[in-house]
Amino acid sequence: MGLVLIQGPEALLADRVITNISSRFPNSQISNLYAGELEVGMITDSLAPSLFGDQRIVIIRDTQDLTAECTDEVLAYLEDEDSNLLLVLWHKGGVKGKGLVDKVKKLQPEVFSAELIKKDSEKAEFIRSEFRGFGRKITNEAVQALINSLGSDLRELCAACSQLASDVAREKTIDQDDVAKYQQGRVESTGFDVADAVVDGKTAEALISLRNALATGTDPVLIVSALASSFRTLAKVSGSSKSLSSYELASSLALPPWQIEKAKRQLSGWSESGLSRAVIALAALDADIKGVAADPKYALERALMTLTSARRTR
Repeated sequence: MGLVLIQGPEALLADRVITNISSRFPNSQISNLYAGELEVGMITDSLAPSLFGDQRIVIIRDTQDLTAECTDEVLAYLEDEDSNLLLVLWHKGGVKGKGLVDKVKKLQPEVFSAELIKKDSEKAEFIRSEFRGFGRKITNEAVQALINSLGSDLRELCAACSQLASDVAREKTIDQDDVAKYQQGRVESTGFDVADAVVDGKTAEALISLRNALATGTDPVLIVSALASSFRTLAKVSGSSKSLSSYELASSLALPPWQIEKAKRQLSGWSESGLSRAVIALAALDADIKGVAADPKYALERALMTLTSARRTR
């Protein structure tokens, strides 16, 4: 029946390929094998010809993790393939297992990409493609709103597209208001969004940005790193000469002029004692995130309130 190679770590795209290929052979028996769970002989048993000549699909996932012995079993099968079997190999990328991939490619398999979709332009094209598949139209503003609200998770993007296509009247072009209504305003935040709100002393905004960042997959360690970076910049600029311009300070502070200008504006609400209190709170937060605190998320929320209140210290 053939040989298929899927390359890339994006599970949604790989699963779609597997589903589409499997639909070509609706009466086939499907076996899913996971490289990390395989022992010697299991691949050979799974790929052995059926006594009754049944059509079968064998999917080996995470082939980059196959042991040398299991890889040899795959290669042995490829020397004498079963005409009633479709072998699907999913390799998530990287150097591990590349030798098998190179040998498989020489056999001219069907090759499909499951690479991560990282750029906003790629996410936008993915969204438009989803709606084209539903026979629906969507505005550019609505596409961007979906990226802003769900851009870190391709499965959530896919589910949102399906929901909007199903729930919005078919004759209507899906717009930004539809996205806001169905996604309830969930906006993806970064650690630096959290840091900016903290430095400006906006407690409520900082907590909202924190919860959005955590909800969209931002690691607490990255949030602490962004906070530390922002306060290091404030400390550098606060100790610099007031008579020099941002361009003159850029070289000695190892900071771009725009960042120095931003820090100068932010420093207007900070006293020396307030900055000292913030630095002490950040040191405690860093320890909490790295294992001292039982609940890192709670430690983050508590620290944000301490940091924003430090801005008012005189």
